[in-house]
Amino acid sequence: MHEILYKLNNEQCEAVQYNKGPLLVLAGAGSGKTRVITHKILYLIKELGIQAKHIAAITFTNKAAAEMQERISKMSVGISTRGLVICTFHALGLKIIREEALSLGYKKNFSLLDSYDSGKIISDITQTTDKSLLRMIQTKISLWKNSFVSPEKAVSISSDEADLVHAKIYQQYQDTLTAYQALDFDDLIRLPVELFENNLAILHKWQLKIRYLLVDEYQDTNNCQYRLIKLLAGTNGLFTAVGDDDQSIYAWRGANSENLNILATDYKLLKIIKLEQNYRSTSTILNAANQVIKNNPKLFDKKLWSEFGAGSPIKIYSYANDEAEADSIARKVMLQQLHLNNKFSDYAILYRSNFQARVLEQAFRNYKIPYTISGGQSFFDKAEIKDIMAYLRLIVNEDDDLAFIRAITTPKRGIGATTLDKLSKYATFRNISMFEALFETGFAQDCNNTQLESLINFGEFINEFQFKQDKAPAGELLAELLRKINYETYLFESEEEKNAQKRLANLNSFVEWLSKKGESDNKSLIELSQMVALINLLDGNSKDEVDAVKMTTLHASKGLEYPYVFLISCEEGILPHQESINNNAIEEERRLMYVGITRAQQELNVSFCEQRRKAGSVETREQSRFIEEMGEFNITNEAARKSAKINDQIELMDKFNQLKSLIKK
Repeated sequence: MHEILYKLNNEQCEAVQYNKGPLLVLAGAGSGKTRVITHKILYLIKELGIQAKHIAAITFTNKAAAEMQERISKMSVGISTRGLVICTFHALGLKIIREEALSLGYKKNFSLLDSYDSGKIISDITQTTDKSLLRMIQTKISLWKNSFVSPEKAVSISSDEADLVHAKIYQQYQDTLTAYQALDFDDLIRLPVELFENNLAILHKWQLKIRYLLVDEYQDTNNCQYRLIKLLAGTNGLFTAVGDDDQSIYAWRGANSENLNILATDYKLLKIIKLEQNYRSTSTILNAANQVIKNNPKLFDKKLWSEFGAGSPIKIYSYANDEAEADSIARKVMLQQLHLNNKFSDYAILYRSNFQARVLEQAFRNYKIPYTISGGQSFFDKAEIKDIMAYLRLIVNEDDDLAFIRAITTPKRGIGATTLDKLSKYATFRNISMFEALFETGFAQDCNNTQLESLINFGEFINEFQFKQDKAPAGELLAELLRKINYETYLFESEEEKNAQKRLANLNSFVEWLSKKGESDNKSLIELSQMVALINLLDGNSKDEVDAVKMTTLHASKGLEYPYVFLISCEEGILPHQESINNNAIEEERRLMYVGITRAQQELNVSFCEQRRKAGSVETREQSRFIEEMGEFNITNEAARKSAKINDQIELMDKFNQLKSLIKK
């Protein structure tokens, strides 16, 4: 037993050893919740004699499950863990459904649909391809299922005509799934709950299978997930739920932080143990986090503390605009990395929404700082960027068939798939590129005149830009290219106006950046194309273990930690989000701020902008209320920032010169 409890603090030991009934472990950020769960699993097996096959640890992500499994494997020498279940909620649900398919009215070989498949069914029902509308209906159906609301009940509780329409779509959708013998993601929790509530014999069978249940990130459970936990745990409540009400940030996808309160109501003998000692951050960082979160009404009083000492002060910066903010952060990362010889992966940039990554990416590319993006799509992965890059790739290298196909079909030129298939086969036969093949007489004989004319026109269009690429500035050529292919018109004809405007803004930003790079670095179109291609290759090969700065949304950062954190764009309307301000729903936004602060181990930098460009106009911004709530910190002003920039540049040059001299030696 000594080995299992080794290096655990008093509260962690108590949580591991408690087995008299239901237990709620309130685990603050960085307080060692995964350690408690893994040690408790081994304690249950070794000290209480519960067979591993009767224990289930439930997580929310595959990554968390894998980490837990890895820790158990390293610690369980001499302890049999055969049959131990460590998986996500949905994986457990799937396991139950597979075993009980016939009782649920499904064949053993039922289909599991992904989001695209589900969206296609809804599209067929509604006879619309409007992506935003389809996403909204999908979300609505998902929330109904997660709240255990059947299609019939959704119809009966509809408060207005729109709700009723959506409920009827839900009804048709579910009928279609049944007819297809198919399940969607949310059914993986809903159906086991439905089965257990209607068939006590099967419920009893699974209660005998899972005699002790451990639940990670309990604050993120939705109503349906809680019902599943309650059914499996039974009246004795042999479970340990680990969670933190201060980190409940997923209400938008159905999570219900009230489940923490409900637990205490449903289980009168519930034991509560608080883990307040933090093993991640300095006391300065934790004090700021505590100051912010105390402004929320508390389900359970809790205050994080650390033995790491005060550490570095928190720095708060005010910037003129988002470009200045991004440039300054990039410089700070580069300078500090050179000074301290840190890894780039020691740094994280955290933001509220995915759109904020765009200007950061540009700044980091300018300083040649490696980065990865999570929690959103990389700028270079956007369709509009890939479309234009296809043209650039083809202009630079006419042998690039993949670029050829994308460019010639976007925008459409009346060239059908049959013609392109013929061209591809001819090119393969001749062992030449599709671009070269379209000019050959042999292919012309096998192609009708209309299609051939379109192909030749496209080929000559590319030839024109090939001729110009060394004779005109890159920015000028790009602008001309966009005009001549009528890409803006194509966007507005193929997309909703809002999406088209967003994509056009992305494209303009990309062109502007390439133009500036062409001018400042004296790069030709060929060099720029190669530079972007290299960035794409690096992005494509990016993994978590790569030495690169992590850019991520606050939601995606949960559970992660970094020595140096930049929490950016902390402005009213962004963090907290404008919608939460309008709906008087600030509490979850404050928890999001708390999550961001507590990702930092050693240093935390917080920033906001005084102005921000939006829809072609410049808006004045106010610093987030959460900055003031953090406590007394000095805000770095404009003059100090300009002076710092000059000093940074001098220091950077000194460092680069030192490196150059070392290389020469």
